[in-house]
Amino acid sequence: MLKSTMSATLVLVLHLFVLHLQYSEVHSLANTSAHDFSYLEFVYDANDTELEGTYDYIIVGGGTAGCPLAATLSANYSVLVLERGTLPTEYPNLLTSEGFIYNLQQEDDGQTPVERFVSGDGIDNVRGRVLGGTSMINAGVYVRANTSFFNQTGIEWDMDLVNKTYDWVEDTIVFKPDFQFWQNLTGTAFLEIGILPDNGFNLDHIEGTRLTGSTFDNNGTRHASDELLNKGDPNNLRVAVHAAVEKIIFSSNSSGVTAIGVIYTDSNGTTHQAFVRGEGEVILSAGPIGSPQLLLLSGVGLT
Repeated sequence: MLKSTMSATLVLVLHLFVLHLQYSEVHSLANTSAHDFSYLEFVYDANDTELEGTYDYIIVGGGTAGCPLAATLSANYSVLVLERGTLPTEYPNLLTSEGFIYNLQQEDDGQTPVERFVSGDGIDNVRGRVLGGTSMINAGVYVRANTSFFNQTGIEWDMDLVNKTYDWVEDTIVFKPDFQFWQNLTGTAFLEIGILPDNGFNLDHIEGTRLTGSTFDNNGTRHASDELLNKGDPNNLRVAVHAAVEKIIFSSNSSGVTAIGVIYTDSNGTTHQAFVRGEGEVILSAGPIGSPQLLLLSGVGLT
């Protein structure tokens, strides 16, 4: 597992962090600083019965997508985020570039922020089990989506809003990496074999050789999606850790079936419930494994 993980990491870094000497594009990026845990003021342990209320939105999964989604919704609505993992403060190695490989090597005891699993075709892999999700354990590579992604979805995107959203993320957790000798060598080699053009520093997913962004700042501090919670309204936002959602609660009526709440357990195995009001929604943001798994546990998709 370790050998395959480190090899995959090396390939990822070599392909995405390539650059040449010229920086060609200006971006509004974050400033080097300590990891911002201001959001801890509205974080609770799942055993806190104060969480068992009614909300406009319940978000299952406080990861790469769940945290920014919660922050934006909290501007106008009450939001509860349920994260099965712990706080990143419990594992300081998460917060440094030096700790990246250590975290992948760490033995999975069922509580550690790196959860190991084997895919159906036998490939070893990992996923995040911590507030901030996999953005707390990855290699820190940041790049905007290829424009072909938007064109192929069949959705009419407001690209001005999409770009504002990129800026919203980038000015908090994205950095221009320091130029390193090995990057110069790799970038020069790519250019010499014809991987053109030379895009310098660029966050866009485009052809050629470039230096892309990083969620590690130039002091080696990791900045992850959990920090986007700081953009939320603390009066409308609650985040629960050690909250493992077991089932979605559905209600049937003449208009159909509606998700009205969730059942979750805390670290002691005690069961709790939380509900959404009126036209509120339960939003699954537990990743490509956790979200369908929870739907199956809730009876959705079973034949």
